[in-house]
Amino acid sequence: MRLAIELSNLNVRHASGGPFGAAVFDEEGRLVAPGMNLVVSSGCSIFHAETVALAFAQKVLGRYDLGDGRTLQYELYASTEPCAMCFGAIPWSGVGALLCGARSEDARAIGFDEGDKPGDWTASLEKRGIRVELDLLRPEAVAVLQDYASSGGVLYNPRKPLPHPLPLTDEG
Repeated sequence: MRLAIELSNLNVRHASGGPFGAAVFDEEGRLVAPGMNLVVSSGCSIFHAETVALAFAQKVLGRYDLGDGRTLQYELYASTEPCAMCFGAIPWSGVGALLCGARSEDARAIGFDEGDKPGDWTASLEKRGIRVELDLLRPEAVAVLQDYASSGGVLYNPRKPLPHPLPLTDEG
C-alpha cells in the first residue's frame, strides 16, 4: 500500500496526474506493475491508476487473465477505493485480492465523481472470489487527496447536477 500511496503522492507533487496510485503484486509480494492516474496528462478518461496497473501487469505477464483461471494469485493495491469504472474492470482482470487505502467518500469530499457502485460492492467482489481489504493506511492516502485539492489539482469529471431535460415538442 505504501507504494500505491507514494505513486499517488508523486503525481500530486509533479502535477503529472490525479491523486491516485495502484500496483499489482504477485503471490510472493513482488511488484508486477505500478499504475498512476494519467487521465489529464494522457487526455484519456480510462487511464485511472487501477486500469493502468492492470493493463501493464497483463502486458508484462502476457495474458489478460492475471489469475490464469484462478491458479495464480495476484493482488491489486489502490490508494483509493475503485470508482465505478475500475470496480467493473477488477473481476475481468483475474486478480484475487483488492486492497484499498482511502474511501470513495474521501475522493468525493474533494470533488471527484466516483460514479455509481452497488452499495454492497465489496460483497459483490467477494462472491467472485476476490478478497477485499479496506482502510489500509487510510490517513496517509487521504492526506494525498487533500494535498491535491489544496494545490489546485484538476478535478476532471467533477460531480455536477445533471441538466434538466428540455421539454419535447412535436418537432423533436
